[in-house]
Amino acid sequence: MSYAQRDVGVTGGNVAVRPPRLMEQVRQRLRAKHYSLRTEQAYVGWIRRFILANDKRHPREMGAAEVEQFLSRLANDHQVAAGTQNQALAALLFLYREVLGLDLPWLENLTRAKRPQRLPVVLSVQEARTLLACMEGRAWLVASLLYGTGMRLMECLRLRIKDVDFGRGEITVRDGKGGKDRHTVLPRSLVEPLQREVDMALMLHAQDVAEGFGQVWLPHALERKYPNANRERGWQYVFPSLHRARDPRGGVERRHHFGDAVLARALKAARVRARLLKPVTAHTFRHSFATHLIEAGYDIRTVQELLGHKDVATTQIYTHVLNRGGRGVVSPLDRA
Repeated sequence: MSYAQRDVGVTGGNVAVRPPRLMEQVRQRLRAKHYSLRTEQAYVGWIRRFILANDKRHPREMGAAEVEQFLSRLANDHQVAAGTQNQALAALLFLYREVLGLDLPWLENLTRAKRPQRLPVVLSVQEARTLLACMEGRAWLVASLLYGTGMRLMECLRLRIKDVDFGRGEITVRDGKGGKDRHTVLPRSLVEPLQREVDMALMLHAQDVAEGFGQVWLPHALERKYPNANRERGWQYVFPSLHRARDPRGGVERRHHFGDAVLARALKAARVRARLLKPVTAHTFRHSFATHLIEAGYDIRTVQELLGHKDVATTQIYTHVLNRGGRGVVSPLDRA
């Protein structure tokens, strides 16, 4: 019996379609509000864990007390980070408010995970160059672009060809954090390799079109508003995947962007070869970009705009990184 047949029943000669299950409702609502696939996967995961932790009871039978207990257990028993607990809370609030139409009272008895105040890990200029020298191919180009532009990882991987302006030497970041657009610099040293990458992306696109494919994913309602845009050259990813795959949210076979897991493995291997003791992630390049610009004397407001920070206070954390030895003081041991 097919999936469709299992979902219908005949009652009095009428075909009755079963209502969507809870997780299907969650996914439908998330997609209707244009949440990313990663957020969808995270929220669905937390909602499942919440239901399993309460003996598979339906969330309508539970409320603020069960939510408080679940989130407090994450902090007390599992000692999760504050960001992890906040993500779980956001998922459950979305479930109750957006899917079930219920408003939870203020969670007064919730034990909050403590958010430690930490300085970002920043590479020196020499460390960054050494690390990049230990990389090659597309992973090298993506990592170089992260360090040279200050983009977030997914902003870089989702970059479209039309948003790279070789003539003006700038990159337009679309739909960044908070749904904002911004401009950042295109490093001159990356113009030639990036142009080669664009040429390869266009070649892959032409091959896909010839084989009856070539549709790229478009954000929000653009696919309905511009029905032919998903085949246009400018909308293709700068870093397309080398293989086509089926989109989990629609089943359409298309070419996605370069995978972040591939870059993570390349960074880990490069860090070992470079003999760096500092932990390195893709976001480390963004921290290093900001710190090195401030070191070079650029105004903090300029750095704020390039990073896309809403508040300059967020950018000011990099000034603390520069305060070597406790706010830049000279130790008495080092005085002549």
